[in-house]
Amino acid sequence: MTDQLRIALAQLNPKVGDLPGNLALAKKALADAVAAKADILMFSELFLTGYFPDDLLFKPQFVTDAMAAAQTLAAETAGTDVVLVLPTIWKDQTGLHNAVIVAEKGHIFALRFKRELPNDDVFYEKRYFAAGPLPLPVTIKGVSVGIPICEDIWHPWVCEHLMREGAEILLCPNGSPYWTNKQHIRKELVRKHAVEHDVPLIYLNQVGGQDELVFDGASFAIAPGDKLVLQGKSFETDFLISDWHREGDTWTSTNGRIEELTSVEEAPWRAAVLGLRDYVFKNGFSHVVLGLSGGIDSAVVAAMAVDAFGPEKVHCIMLPYRYTSDESLKDAKDCAERLGVRYDIVSIGNPVDDALVELAPIFDNRAPDLAEENIQSRMRGVVLMAVSNKLGSMLLTTGNKSEMGVGYATIYGDMNGGYNPLKDMFKMEVYALADWRNKHMPGDSFGPKGEVIPQSIIDKAPSAELRPNQTDQDSLPPYPVLDDILRSIVEDEMSLGDVVARGHDPALVKRIERLINIAEYKRRQSAPGPKLTPRAFGLGRKYPITNGYKDVTVG
Repeated sequence: MTDQLRIALAQLNPKVGDLPGNLALAKKALADAVAAKADILMFSELFLTGYFPDDLLFKPQFVTDAMAAAQTLAAETAGTDVVLVLPTIWKDQTGLHNAVIVAEKGHIFALRFKRELPNDDVFYEKRYFAAGPLPLPVTIKGVSVGIPICEDIWHPWVCEHLMREGAEILLCPNGSPYWTNKQHIRKELVRKHAVEHDVPLIYLNQVGGQDELVFDGASFAIAPGDKLVLQGKSFETDFLISDWHREGDTWTSTNGRIEELTSVEEAPWRAAVLGLRDYVFKNGFSHVVLGLSGGIDSAVVAAMAVDAFGPEKVHCIMLPYRYTSDESLKDAKDCAERLGVRYDIVSIGNPVDDALVELAPIFDNRAPDLAEENIQSRMRGVVLMAVSNKLGSMLLTTGNKSEMGVGYATIYGDMNGGYNPLKDMFKMEVYALADWRNKHMPGDSFGPKGEVIPQSIIDKAPSAELRPNQTDQDSLPPYPVLDDILRSIVEDEMSLGDVVARGHDPALVKRIERLINIAEYKRRQSAPGPKLTPRAFGLGRKYPITNGYKDVTVG
């Protein structure tokens, strides 16, 4: 039995399915742990496979290869004094498990399986895994250590069982994605366990973007007495070392590094930038292109892209037509110059006019309407996709959650693109982030300091500029009103009657609900984007396209 433990946490950025790459990251962390004279090295949930592998888990060869990679890493502990706590998949006679292997001196000496399998929001683990029994502690260096896996700590009986069985320390590996206020929610849960059981709980989370999910890291430890003794970086990789010593019957630590948590104002920006960066790089792209219209959404996406990659890897294109205002041309150029990106102007005038001439016999003198407006948007999409194809850039699309909510976007036009950083941000949140970015320099950023988004873009009325003197409010309510209605219906699932009770016009509420419903087919075909709220379109909110339900709480 020992009275001293040095614990290392590898807060890293694995890639789903990249077993060789993730194994290389793990070997480097093991070498770092050996150099730091650590007793224990822990990785985040399903580290070797990446979180979450989805239907890769149905591929027998993937399971075989993942288990072999785990055994390879376990063998690397030979000749070291480090005990490896490695979350990965493991298959036995009872099925496939979300597991942790514990290895020392080159051999796996313990296996523990996740007991509580989440089956809501973005998690469908019951589709893939068999639940394990209530876990027993593992004896490491003579110390009884409980290893609840992620969801296990959200169900009190798992930690209670571990404590009854003699656990002195709880090590919790996680794959917990970010959404608003998530860091504080996690910390309060861990505090509750640490106080109730008088036990230290060390919480390790992964970092990085994986399709729509963004993992924010921010690993930490709470010691008995409700003491925060360790806090890792947010939205960045980190390697954390903490020394623990026994005082009577409890363990405590006094030398852990404490990083400042990312503020709630900065966190959405950092999440969007990290999700964008990893989506582009992990899918083999090295640079991006987007249409810069002189409006708020494209300006914010351009700034995020520069923060993610640096200005030399961002290409912005203005695509004017006869309705594009001089102010938009000026603002787009100003924004591009502030960000330091390549900026080109490609007029869509002739292609759009030629299309209208060719379509005239079919349109048969019908009055101009959305069809003509959408040709402009789709022509812009054609040009941007051509640049993407020719230069190998990933095309970014820029529609916000308010527009996507009511279908205020042109499918196969401005919805074209491989990724959308604003997909889960309401319009007023985009404005707030633009203002925040102009006043702050985000962490882990390659962009310039200062006012990168011209104030004139923030101040002017939003417009698609598809007809003379058009503004968004010609066909939509003011965005503060629209956002409140959307948040009530989409995120809070309120009845229409309850939304009206918030002070909204009944006819408007019914109209917005109808727009939400009929735009589902568009959203189903939209580019992925970072999930920043519990009810992101697509990954967090799955509604049928063909939907006959009618809310009759408003007449």
